[in-house]
Amino acid sequence: MLRERITIENILESESNQKIENDKFNRVDVLVKNSKGELVIIEIQNQNEYDYFHRMAYGASKAITEYISVGEPYRNVKKVYSINIVYFDLGQGLDYVYHGKTDFKGIHKSDKLELSDKQKEILGKTDPSQIFPEYFVIKVNQFDDVAKDTLDEWIYYLKNNEIKDDFKAQGISIARELLRVDNLSDDERIAYQKHIEDLRYGASMAWTMKIDEEDRLKKENSIEIARKLIKSGISIDIVISTTGLSNDDIAKII
Repeated sequence: MLRERITIENILESESNQKIENDKFNRVDVLVKNSKGELVIIEIQNQNEYDYFHRMAYGASKAITEYISVGEPYRNVKKVYSINIVYFDLGQGLDYVYHGKTDFKGIHKSDKLELSDKQKEILGKTDPSQIFPEYFVIKVNQFDDVAKDTLDEWIYYLKNNEIKDDFKAQGISIARELLRVDNLSDDERIAYQKHIEDLRYGASMAWTMKIDEEDRLKKENSIEIARKLIKSGISIDIVISTTGLSNDDIAKII
């Protein structure tokens, strides 16, 4: 994802271990510190969440404030990468991987605000964007199953729960061995298969709830349009053909 070799120095926090069967069912959060002292948030979200972008901002901000001590200078604020693996249609876009970072652009001159030479020297940074959090969104369900690079190999696994023999991404060979179901005991295999089925059920329920909510909002909008048309004296036949509502729906409105 970051196009550089990453060494995990410490896993600072994890919500992947469920205390009860339904505990934190819809997400797995891991906060990692890499060998450069930067923080990497990895979050998996199965169910639709309309304010998910807000949660991304909160998570990065929380990590920044929690990992700087009282009395430390601001230059010790840690770089944060927020990597979000989502199994629902977050926002609106055609791609399956999105990257967001902070740049400063002049509103009059349209120039880019840069660090001074002295700042580059003492901070070890070349651009302000290297200081602020960066956000990545992987929309797993929009991936076309064609792995064009090593990042795609991981996304293929995230979508299909399968690692092909010719995949060569960093760490994926270790994952392949850990995920071999054949190596599991009978009890472990049963638990694993139940876990996979729970994930599929959760994804299916989230999709169903999304469709139901869209239908409800569509009908509410049609009812509001019908009210206005009826109030304006438009004939019932035209109201029905325009809104798609039934005779019973129109009767209730009247």
